[in-house]
Amino acid sequence: MLTRIVSGLRYLGKGMRLMVGMPEYSTYVAHMHHAHPDRPVMSYEEFFRERQEARYGGNGKVTRCC
Repeated sequence: MLTRIVSGLRYLGKGMRLMVGMPEYSTYVAHMHHAHPDRPVMSYEEFFRERQEARYGGNGKVTRCC
């Protein structure tokens, strides 16, 4: 029962991250290894920063809400 609850919470967390525009880092890494093996994989911090800039703008300031 506990494993089903934990699994459900992970699934919910993944869905919530996708709703705010933050895909899973592990999915990104798997994609890069499979589709682009010649390219370097960003660190988690680089990945997070790149996704934030793609969603909110690149100058470090939030310029829009949606």
